[in-house]
Amino acid sequence: MDQIIVRGNGPLKGEIPITGAKNACLTLMPATLLTDQPLTLTNAPRLSDIRTMTALLQSLGAEVASLQEGQVLTLSSHDLNNHTADYEIVRKMRASILVLGPMLARDGHAIVSLPGGCAIGARPVDLHLKAFEAMGAQLDLRDGYVHAKAPAGGLKGAVIDFPIVSVGATENALLAATLARGTTVIKNAAREPEIVDLAQCLRRMGAHIDGEGTSTITIEGVQTLGGATHPVVTDRIELGTYMLAPAICGGEVECLGGRIDLVAAFCEKLDEAGIDVTETDRGLKVSRKNGRVRAVDVVTEPFPGFPTDLQAQMMALLCTAEGTSVLEEKIFENRFMHAPELIRMGARIDVHGGHATVHGTSKLRGARVMATDLRASVSLILAGLAAEGETVVSRVYHLDRGYEKVVRKLRGVGADIERIKGVTADE
Repeated sequence: MDQIIVRGNGPLKGEIPITGAKNACLTLMPATLLTDQPLTLTNAPRLSDIRTMTALLQSLGAEVASLQEGQVLTLSSHDLNNHTADYEIVRKMRASILVLGPMLARDGHAIVSLPGGCAIGARPVDLHLKAFEAMGAQLDLRDGYVHAKAPAGGLKGAVIDFPIVSVGATENALLAATLARGTTVIKNAAREPEIVDLAQCLRRMGAHIDGEGTSTITIEGVQTLGGATHPVVTDRIELGTYMLAPAICGGEVECLGGRIDLVAAFCEKLDEAGIDVTETDRGLKVSRKNGRVRAVDVVTEPFPGFPTDLQAQMMALLCTAEGTSVLEEKIFENRFMHAPELIRMGARIDVHGGHATVHGTSKLRGARVMATDLRASVSLILAGLAAEGETVVSRVYHLDRGYEKVVRKLRGVGADIERIKGVTADE
């Protein structure tokens, strides 16, 4: 397995292009299952998760072509010949569950394996299933698969009131409701930009949707959807990650394509910590103010709150801050697995349940560390940028699920970073 080696070498300078959002693209791709007309997605990221979703859709009979070096995806589901999403593909990625709603809505039946993904907590799919039951579906869970059937005449509109905010369940319900008979109202809906992006794409396909970006989404079902061309929204998590690079080791970096509205709560915390963020006509320019970063407290919350997917990266920054910070993880349990690895680099962190107390230190030290999940992997790279000496990050296959060309992008702004292929020791 590959390793990434990082050597701290001072401030960064330059620009980093931000790609389309992984989480948005993984939600948009299953929308092809709702129509027999072509769907084209531009600004698509080139990531292993996108390849996994491609393989899943192809296993169902969809056609997926990658153009312009992968940045354009053309999808067509005019001849679906399989309605079983197999465990061997689904286990690799949690977003695979998003094929269930479209297949159920379009053809009235589906068999989907319970999904896998990063080991950051249970993240059950019961909210997805309760939404489909509210729309009249009959569900049977056996042998690790969800066997789903729509009633005669197809899914019907319903009021779906989620007890907690769930991005995935909101997306699955939204996809299914576009072809349901009558009106569906999703209450306590997730408000993430990726959901707004999905609604905009579905509207281009002919769906009748109102209220995306708020806690109540209303969908008037239609008989059929057509094709569309849709640009994938900017990846706010990649954006926030690269904004932290000059924050943690100094310098000035412009993140091309960045928008403050995608990361407003995150920007507020950067400002508290002493980081300047300025909008430009091409994106966001980030630089550290005078002196060390200041300690801040962070609580992860559903959008528009501080993103859980930036918590690990923010912890890396706060390890070098002046003072003591407290991070509270309210979205997923078991999401401080990067803390022991940061401690190997000289960080002072105490974890108690969903709280992590970070006592800032003036300098981290390079060390051999191991990535435990996607966001943890990049947090260790960020820490390595600020550390004395050499940091070796193992198990970086996690990184490939959510970051495109991370070594090239960081090298482009002056980082001393390289990827070593095929290393087997200590993996």
